Amino acid sequence: MYTSGKYNSRGPALIPRMKIKHRIYYITLFSVVLLGLVATGMFQFWPHSIESTADWTLDKRSIQDAPLIRLPVSSPIPERGDLSCRMHTCFDVYRCGYNPKNRIKVYIYPLQRFADELGVPISSTGLSREYNDLLSAISDSDFYTDDVTRACLFIPSIDVLNQNSLRIRETAQALAMLPRWDKGMNHLLFNMLPGGPPDYNTALDVPRDRALLAGGGFSTWTYRQGYDISIPVYSPLSADVELPERQPGPRRYFILSSQTAIHREYRAELERLKEENGEALLLLDKCSNLSQGAASARKRCYKGQVYDYPQILQESSFCVVLRGARLGQATLSDVLQAGCVPVILADSYILPFSEVLDWKRASVVIPEEKLSEMYTILKSIPHRQVEEMQRQARWFWDAYFSSMKAVGLTTLQIINDRIYPYAARTYEQWNNPPVVKWSSVNSPLFLPLIPPRAPGFTAVVLTYDRVESLFRVITEISKVPSLAKLLVVWNNQNKSPSEESLWPKVSVPLKVVRTKENKLSNRFFPYDEIETEAVLAIDDDIIMLTSDELQFGYEVWREFPDRLVGYPGRLHLWDHEMGKWKYESEWTNEVSMVLTGAAFYHKYFNYLYTYKMPGDIKNWVDAHMNCEDIAMNFLVANITGKAPIKVTPRKKFKCPECTAIDGLSLDQTHMVERSECINKFASVFGTMPLKVVEHRADPVLYKDDFPEKLKSFPNIGSL
Repeated sequence: MYTSGKYNSRGPALIPRMKIKHRIYYITLFSVVLLGLVATGMFQFWPHSIESTADWTLDKRSIQDAPLIRLPVSSPIPERGDLSCRMHTCFDVYRCGYNPKNRIKVYIYPLQRFADELGVPISSTGLSREYNDLLSAISDSDFYTDDVTRACLFIPSIDVLNQNSLRIRETAQALAMLPRWDKGMNHLLFNMLPGGPPDYNTALDVPRDRALLAGGGFSTWTYRQGYDISIPVYSPLSADVELPERQPGPRRYFILSSQTAIHREYRAELERLKEENGEALLLLDKCSNLSQGAASARKRCYKGQVYDYPQILQESSFCVVLRGARLGQATLSDVLQAGCVPVILADSYILPFSEVLDWKRASVVIPEEKLSEMYTILKSIPHRQVEEMQRQARWFWDAYFSSMKAVGLTTLQIINDRIYPYAARTYEQWNNPPVVKWSSVNSPLFLPLIPPRAPGFTAVVLTYDRVESLFRVITEISKVPSLAKLLVVWNNQNKSPSEESLWPKVSVPLKVVRTKENKLSNRFFPYDEIETEAVLAIDDDIIMLTSDELQFGYEVWREFPDRLVGYPGRLHLWDHEMGKWKYESEWTNEVSMVLTGAAFYHKYFNYLYTYKMPGDIKNWVDAHMNCEDIAMNFLVANITGKAPIKVTPRKKFKCPECTAIDGLSLDQTHMVERSECINKFASVFGTMPLKVVEHRADPVLYKDDFPEKLKSFPNIGSL
């Protein structure tokens, strides 16, 4: 009993003391874990940047704050540069991969200072203002990424724009030390002033392995076509002097030369031209009576008379751009800004962005040996063409030369087009001033697969004053499931459309557009109201087509969005007796046209018809009030090289209630003119683009003996 009593007396005393000890331990442990979770959550959700060193914001990019990297004497030096490099041999396109936006990703290396073992920098200027602006523009663009693992293209923060400021060997060693260099693969260098005395090489002398070079003075000997990019030599006056755009037309001077460092043989030839042509040619030079400095750089003189530069360039129709020690000259940029047509005399010079820009539209290139014939050559250019070139020259400057941002992003876009050629900009987008809203429409030749089903089509009904027939057409079309919008083109300027309350009630938006002139081409104008890719052009008397026929036609067009898909088929034939083309409307086994009185097509062709129709075809159509449908067939066939597609068997499209005076196509002279149209258009196009086929598209179960309810398109109609 005693032993048991001793145990019992100690037990209650020990147990409480152990509980208190463990309680303190667990409370402490729980507090530490809780604080850790709170700290982790704050770190996860508090705004921050993991790669802050790669954040290219202007306030952080200071050469003084950048870390200093010393280059050992034994650092590796890249190879000189592989002249055989092309995109398929020296560029890893698989780094770029597929992305929905078809846009390359560009990584800019964090800013670093490089110096040799003695602490002497590799560059005498560090980071120039121009290169700083270039990197800033890229970092603010959609091309930029701060994730090095996602990058397709790498841009060093080492400024090599001006070779004069570089130590060649040390700069090459700095490039080789970049973490992702890999012999320059997928790296891009920007250089505007290559070479140095005495020979002035036309490409950057810094050894660069396989890196792409965006260079400002390439010749045909150093330019790797399809790999390098020829860029302009940026003019500092672009940021300091604003020249208002001047209307194209005759100027005070015919030819002007403003360069100050011209070779004496060229200057002697220019002086001879000046003597022969007098006041038509203004030959300027630097001002010897002004002190050197920024102010004198903006002045030019002729026989003691001082002119403001570059303002004086706007007073001439043509401005001479001669080669200097380097092929690339900043004068070219000044001339374009002034809207003066550059006359380029620099043999073997690769013009800036010539991979995508059509310089024949904005400049005149003359061999150096023909400098003496320059005046005669320029005088042979028609005045209207000169005005177009003046306009194009200014637009080139605005779009591609006006800033380092423009130069940098144009360069990246060219590379992007190489990587994603199916999404590349077209010739028109690169070379046409954006008067036409090309960005709002895609060419059907480059659609990814087939147009989406959801948007449906827009029906464009051309009408004059057949109101009753028009309302019946609208009522029938409104039954088509894929109809997205109805657009009525009211071509009668002497009569107003009916009151809104009298129009048929339809379940889709209906818009009436009143035209200023009664022209057949109004049916093909790219109206802003057309938001779908598919357009159904239909006359106001086509009341016989059923909703099944129209829906089936739309489904066929979705499979062939680059074709004209229509109902009335026609044929062109060669008349051997008359020796010319003939229009045939009788029933035959062949079709080469479908009439746009009832046809589906891509809205892209509205833009081409309105703005790119060759010759005077559009004006001819409007003057004769005929053949707009034949013109559209010629246009589409010429662009695609393909025949139209006739759908469904129907051949009769006459309006039962319409009389001869109601329509154009019932006039006998109308048919005669249509043969004339074919011959006229073939002459303008310089070829016969129409293709003949012997087939049409019908629904799968069209002729099968099946219950109507099993057919997708039961009401296809009769002949």
